[in-house]
Amino acid sequence: MPFPETIEKIVSLAKRHGFVFQSSEIYGGAGSVWDYGPLGVELKRNVKDRWWNAMVRTRDDIEGLDAAILMHPRVWEASGHVAGFTDPLVDCKTCKGRFRADKLVDAQCHQKPSRHPGDPGTPCVLTEPRQFNLMFKTFMGPVEESAAVVYLRPETAQGIYVNFLNVQQSSRQKIPFGIAQVGKAFRNEITPGNFIFRTREFEQMEMQFFVEPGEDMKWFEYWKAQRMEWHEALGLDPARLEFHQHTKTELAHYARAAFDIQFDFGGALGSQEIEGIHNRGDFDLTQHQTFSGKRLEYFDQPNNRRFVPYVVETSVGADRVTLALLVNAYREETVAGEEEGRTVLALHPAIAPIKAGVFALVKKDGMPEFAHKLADDLRRRFPVYYDESGSIGRRYRRQDEVGTPYCFTIDGQTMTDSTVTIRGRDDLKQVRIAADQVASRLHELLAKDRPHARIEDLL
Repeated sequence: MPFPETIEKIVSLAKRHGFVFQSSEIYGGAGSVWDYGPLGVELKRNVKDRWWNAMVRTRDDIEGLDAAILMHPRVWEASGHVAGFTDPLVDCKTCKGRFRADKLVDAQCHQKPSRHPGDPGTPCVLTEPRQFNLMFKTFMGPVEESAAVVYLRPETAQGIYVNFLNVQQSSRQKIPFGIAQVGKAFRNEITPGNFIFRTREFEQMEMQFFVEPGEDMKWFEYWKAQRMEWHEALGLDPARLEFHQHTKTELAHYARAAFDIQFDFGGALGSQEIEGIHNRGDFDLTQHQTFSGKRLEYFDQPNNRRFVPYVVETSVGADRVTLALLVNAYREETVAGEEEGRTVLALHPAIAPIKAGVFALVKKDGMPEFAHKLADDLRRRFPVYYDESGSIGRRYRRQDEVGTPYCFTIDGQTMTDSTVTIRGRDDLKQVRIAADQVASRLHELLAKDRPHARIEDLL
């Protein structure tokens, strides 16, 4: 059964609650460029931190890197981006719109009225296709001339390849080992869209794993399994995840094997790539060795031999995973005994931007002061939101809608016995615990690393 269309609802929720705003909105916006608001920046940071922990901090065979965005232009000649990083572009002679020649489903001329009500529009009058390079070009230094041309990187991987020996020798790593980095990349997409799914400025989480030739397919299968497990552990529904193997026509000329991890976004967008796992062979290091004139070989001391390592790449879009998490978590539910339903973002507690809401039931009898102190104490360890506006039910609903897993309420009984109510977002159950145990119990719940927020975990 196909998953429902929710992107438009996600866009509305994201703007309303401060997850994502259109860039430069007060000036009419910048095309397919987005700003992450207070909750969005926390959510995406949690995704990146979880990736970094899985790839670097909990392993001894992967090192971290933060390469510069601006690189020597020869890097992009060696990688093939200058000559081959292109899409076929066509123009409409009437409406002046521009479209990818290989994806003309959107090529409907907006300047010509439709002949029949309900028709999508008259097809555009198109020019012959021409190749359009997707790299953003700029100039380094005060003189705008060909010698000063540089590019905003279209991917983060090349910074890893050119630093292969720097990292290997300084860290004293032995093959097999990996280099990981998180960073911005830029592509001048002809037809970006679908909110933050395809944008001109985006963030990648990439790891290049260097292996001995002949060992590459073993590690390729290993990383396929590891990466799918990571997405499922984030709470993404396994029924919405699948592998897509690149066919011979899809496979890059240098790739020995390639699989995408796809997530079903529902509706018209459907299943789309959120991560790629590629066996790149020795193409990248060999190219940079040729173009730079510097040897990029690994020296195997026990066997007294040199070789150019093969590379197994895992490349995941931080923005795409963030969108997948929002789509996956979105719920519209009815609540027994209540006329109004609720909207819920059932995010994994570990990546939820707010970990706890703290409420005073009423604004009197010392409850606000008690609640403020509790919120301040929790804030030293967790992102916390304090709210005393509106009914307690409405406050719960606001936190449900932004994915907050647990809420603590201070009421009249609190002022008598120093206990508070804790409520779970997903099971809606409530129990009372001692106020001085709130921080430790919240830590206990989050440490369980389960994708749901249920109070039954305390019982």
